[in-house]
Amino acid sequence: MLVVLILLAAVGAMMALSVRADRRFRAIDRLPMQWTLTGTVSWHAPRTVALAFTPVLGTVLILVVGAMALWVPPRAGQEGLVIPVLLAIAAGMVAIHALHIWMIGRWAKARH
Repeated sequence: MLVVLILLAAVGAMMALSVRADRRFRAIDRLPMQWTLTGTVSWHAPRTVALAFTPVLGTVLILVVGAMALWVPPRAGQEGLVIPVLLAIAAGMVAIHALHIWMIGRWAKARH
């Protein structure tokens, strides 16, 4: 049950970030997806794809890890690590999504 709550919380947070970003960037049709080390945008995607990519990827990742937590027995001595690892992955995906949206905001501000 805790696995499902972690999944729902992470997906809900990423969706809320995407909905807010969609309103913020509604005047821009294509958003950056990747930057080079020099800070230039290497490719763009349609706004809906750009804002949905990380939440979909995060959902799949958390589902896979959550399914493993439910159906694959942990190794001896690792029984107490399942939930902390799942929480770290979920928090990491939310942070990555927030970083992506922040970088899009910086890009949008610089181009206007």
